[in-house]
Amino acid sequence: MNERSPAEIDTLPVSLREATRVWAKIGMLSFGGPAGQIALMHRELVDTRRWISDARFLHALNYCMLLPGPEATQLAIYIAWMLHRTAGGLVAGVLFVLPGFVTILALSIVYALYGQVPLVLAIFMGLKAAVLAVVVEAVIRIGRKALKSRMMVAIAALAFVAIYFFRVPFPLIVLGAGLWGLLGRWWAPGRFPAPASSAADASSDFLIDRLLGQGRLTHTRPSGARAWRVALAWLAIWWLPVLAVIAAFGRQSVLAREGLFFSQTAVVTFGGAYAVLAYIAQRAVVGFHWITPGQMLDGLALAETTPGPLIMVVQFVAFLGAYYHQAGLSPLAAGVAGSVLTTWVTFAPCFLWIFLGAPYIEALRSNRALHAALSAVTAAVVGVVLNLSVWFTLHTVFGRVDERQFGWLRLEHPHWTTLQWPSAVIAAAAMLAMLRFKVGMGRVLLASGVIALCWRWLGGSL
Repeated sequence: MNERSPAEIDTLPVSLREATRVWAKIGMLSFGGPAGQIALMHRELVDTRRWISDARFLHALNYCMLLPGPEATQLAIYIAWMLHRTAGGLVAGVLFVLPGFVTILALSIVYALYGQVPLVLAIFMGLKAAVLAVVVEAVIRIGRKALKSRMMVAIAALAFVAIYFFRVPFPLIVLGAGLWGLLGRWWAPGRFPAPASSAADASSDFLIDRLLGQGRLTHTRPSGARAWRVALAWLAIWWLPVLAVIAAFGRQSVLAREGLFFSQTAVVTFGGAYAVLAYIAQRAVVGFHWITPGQMLDGLALAETTPGPLIMVVQFVAFLGAYYHQAGLSPLAAGVAGSVLTTWVTFAPCFLWIFLGAPYIEALRSNRALHAALSAVTAAVVGVVLNLSVWFTLHTVFGRVDERQFGWLRLEHPHWTTLQWPSAVIAAAAMLAMLRFKVGMGRVLLASGVIALCWRWLGGSL
C-alpha cells in the first residue's frame, strides 16, 4: 500500500506541519516519566485538540503497555501514525525523544568534563515538581472515563495493590487482567463495556474517529505484504548501525558491546524503564565496569529530571562507558558515538512494533472477546499509572525513600526528615494553579523552573 505524499497528507484537517508543532511541544514538555507523559498527551490530544477519542486513546495505550520499551513514546508514534501515516509516526517519535536526547547529551558532556552542575539540575527539579500537577490531573481524568463500572474499579484497585505493595511484574498484571476480561465476557458480560461499532462515526467530534468514518485513513487496514516490508525495513534500520560499528571497531569494542547490549534490553523492558533499570545498572557497573555506582545514580537523576522517557538513562551510561573505555577515538567523540548508537537501538524497535502491529490492533477493535480483555487491561493500566504517580510523588517530595519488606508485602517508607519542602511547595502551587485556576501547563512549568533556579541561586537546596 503506497504512502501518501507530503502534499496529500497536508490536505487533512490537521496538516503534518501543524502536527509537527504539537509533537515538538509535547516532546519539550514530556517530564515526569510515563505517567506524566501519558497525562500530557491525553490533555493535549483528547481534551484540548480533540484529535482522538478516549476510547481510541486507551485502546492504543493498552497495546503500547503490552510492548517492550517506553510505552509513552510508542503511544505518540501510534496516534501520529493513525493521523499522518509513517511520516507522522516518524515525526512524533523523533520529536518525543529529541529534546531529552539533546539535553542528556549536553549534560553528559558537562558531567564528564566538570562533574555535576547544580544550577542546571535545580531547574529540572523545579520542572519535575510541577509535573506532579499534570500527573494527578491525568489520573483523575483518565480514571473517570475508563472506570465506568464496579468491575473496572475493582480491577484497577487490584492492579495498584499488586504492583505497588507486592511488586508483581507488570506483564503478569496485564496477563491476569486480560484473562479476567476474557472470562468475564462469558460469565458477567454486563459488567464489561460493549465493543465499539466497527463502523467509525463520520460525524464524530474527534478528528481521527471522523476521518476513519469518512474512509480517509485507509492505511490503518492490515496488509500482509505491507507487514513484510515494514518488518524487513525496520530490522535493517535497527541493526545496520550495530553491524557497521562491529565492522569498524571489532566485536569486543565498547561501542559494539553497547550496541548489542542495549539492543537486547530494548526487547526485554516490559513494564517500562523501572522494570529493567536494576538489570542495566548491574550489567553496566558490575558486569562491564563501564561506570561506578555513583555515576549510575547521577545518570538516573538526570533522566528523571529531564524531558523524555526515563529509559534515556541508557544514553548517559553509554556516553560515560565509551568516553572512558573506547579505544581508537578521542574520549569526547567516543562518548557521543556511544550515546547516539545506544539511543538508536533503544528507540528503533518502537517504530517497528507500532508500524507492524498497529493495523492489526485497529482491525480487531470491535472484536467482543478482545474488547473485553482490553477493557480489563485499560482498568489495570489506570492502577499502574496510579502506582507510577505515587512513586513519582514520593521520590520528588522526599530526598530518601526506603523500602520495608514484610514477607511478600513491600512498603515504601519516606524519611520525613528528608522532606524537600521547596519541591513540595512548588508541586502544591502548580496543582492549585492548574486544577483550581486553570493556568496553562507551559506557564506553570516555566514559573516552576524559574522559582527553583532562583531558590538554588540564593543558596537553598532542593
